[in-house]
Parts: sequence; structure tokens; C-alpha cells
Amino acid sequence: QVQLVESGGGLVQSGDSLSLSCTFAGGTFISYSMSWFRQTPREGRQFVAGINWNGGTTFYADSVKGRFTISRDNAKNTVFLQMTDLKPEDTAVYYCAALLSVVVVYVADDYDYWGQGTQVTVSS
Repeated sequence: QVQLVESGGGLVQSGDSLSLSCTFAGGTFISYSMSWFRQTPREGRQFVAGINWNGGTTFYADSVKGRFTISRDNAKNTVFLQMTDLKPEDTAVYYCAALLSVVVVYVADDYDYWGQGTQVTVSS
């Protein structure tokens, strides 16, 4: 059974940077595309960034383009989300998700496995 565990969330100020990590265990990591979603009471669960099996293709929500970078280290079974120039509207619970696919998709319901989430709070 695949297990995902996020870490790295916290409380930061506007303009700060923060990096999130998600470790993958219990399966073949390179068989999965990986994505980050975030959830708020107002917006629900929204796609943030995704990366294909070898890191050759990435996708970003318009709201984070130029500020967030997704990457993966297949030797360590880990996916990362580097966040810069954080804004209060980035405040959310961030989840990593795994999809048994060679390509990234944006629909949360398609994903096979989810982490427990990590809280990111950006103060003004």
C-alpha cells in the first residue's frame, strides 16, 4: 500500500520562502506522476503543481507560476514544492498526491493516493 507523508509546512510572513517535501513508500515511485494540491474552506481542493515520472514535464496553476517550483528525486522517492514570494492567499493545507500515470492531470478525484496534508500559513 502506498503511503505519502508531507512535511515542511509552517507559519511565515508575506514574501518569505518555504519548501515542502513528500516522501513516497510502499510502491514503485517512478510509476507515478506526482502533484501538489491545496485546500481552503473557500476554494476547496485546487491543483497547485504536478510533475511526471522523470521530472521532464511540469505544470502549475496560474496563481503560482513563477513563484513555486515542483521537483522530484527518484533516488529518494521524494517530491518537493519550493515556494517563494509567499502571499496570504497561499494559506492552505497542502497535500501531495500520487497518480498511476505517465502524465499529470489536474482533477483531484483521479489521484490514487494522498498524504495527510501540511499547513502553510502566510501572514501579512
